[in-house]
Amino acid sequence: MNEIILNIYLVINNNLVEAFKVVSYEIEGGDDRKIEFLKFHAKEDYPRAIVFDSPSDKEGKFISYDKFHKLEKRGMHFQLFETIFQKFGVAENPLVCVTPVVDGEIYSQ
Repeated sequence: MNEIILNIYLVINNNLVEAFKVVSYEIEGGDDRKIEFLKFHAKEDYPRAIVFDSPSDKEGKFISYDKFHKLEKRGMHFQLFETIFQKFGVAENPLVCVTPVVDGEIYSQ
């Protein structure tokens, strides 16, 4: 069965998550295969990824990576991707690969 999977990039500059970038695929296979696929394509996908706004407060300040990481440890970071999930029409528990891009450097395996 085909599933929409996403490569999501955290664009981090000066410890602030300034944007999300996303590339989607619709492929079939097991979860391990899909994760491998996303990781394999992470570096080449980045230049063609679609840009999404990252969260900011009332004053327009972006979320810090430290705060994002705290949300991630509690499994709550997916809430920040709701707009992305709606845009691509993913399943309720989507398969994603989140890759940080820190000061222009892609941190991928």
